[in-house]
Amino acid sequence: MLEETTSSAAATNESAAQLRATMTAARLSFTWFGVRKSLTTRQKDQAAGSFGAEGKYLSAGKKLLDTTHPAFRSVTAIKGRAVNYWKQNSLPYPEPGIRLIRRESIDDFHSGIEHFRNELTEAVDALDQHFDELKRTAEDRLGELFNRADYPTTLIGSFAVECDFPSVEPPAYLRQLNPELYQQECQRMQQRFDEAVRLTEAAFTEELAQLVDHLSERLSGDVDGKPKVFRDSVVENLEEFFERFQRLNIHSNEQLDDLVQRAQQLMNGVRPQQLRESHSARQQIASGLAGVQSNLDQLLVDKPRRNILRRPR
Repeated sequence: MLEETTSSAAATNESAAQLRATMTAARLSFTWFGVRKSLTTRQKDQAAGSFGAEGKYLSAGKKLLDTTHPAFRSVTAIKGRAVNYWKQNSLPYPEPGIRLIRRESIDDFHSGIEHFRNELTEAVDALDQHFDELKRTAEDRLGELFNRADYPTTLIGSFAVECDFPSVEPPAYLRQLNPELYQQECQRMQQRFDEAVRLTEAAFTEELAQLVDHLSERLSGDVDGKPKVFRDSVVENLEEFFERFQRLNIHSNEQLDDLVQRAQQLMNGVRPQQLRESHSARQQIASGLAGVQSNLDQLLVDKPRRNILRRPR
């Protein structure tokens, strides 16, 4: 057992070293107009009075804009797509707001974010054209709570998406200033990349398990004597997973690599319409997926507990 644990730790350290050598940190940040604002003390006291309560025990706010307006939803959708693009092209890292991307992908990633930045500029320009309309709607709905001072004269500049590539390595100057502290920081970075390996394995395993479970559920049984309906995306999402796994995989877990390969071979050339029309095809895929499911479930049960890394005080 000790030998197995030592071997696993060595494999994790090797994969962590690979991550440090081939990956860089990427951070996505947003400037976003806040559509909610807390009520003033007087307003909270007034609201609390209607319930016979004290204002200091009440938390209340107001919504400045109708976020369901099509122009506002267009702006929000870009933020969601940008975050999804960041996550789809990176691996997890145990520090909030940071993920790891391949160094050779930096230019492509930056270009992708630039595309979202341009999209956002156009969408905010369109939203700004509706700003007066949105403020009039807010005035009607907020009544006495409406305050024109809560709103800028324009929404241009109130939304932005940015990316940067922060260093996650100990600063080189620390080696000369304080060699002991530098070594401590090196060890801390090693722990973080060890954890990044475990987070990566867990993320891929959990995602594959969910995709396989969903497809298996759609293939099993029937409704009113007819096969269950499923969308093309059920199969397409698996294909996208295989592509991303191949592109980002660090080969730190042979069992996971094998399960992904088995699932990919099973789904190779399978089209959604084929599964809709052929009972034998559904049975064949469902049978193959059952074996993958069983092994994935065991892998999820056996995965090591994630270490909780804390900054030294």
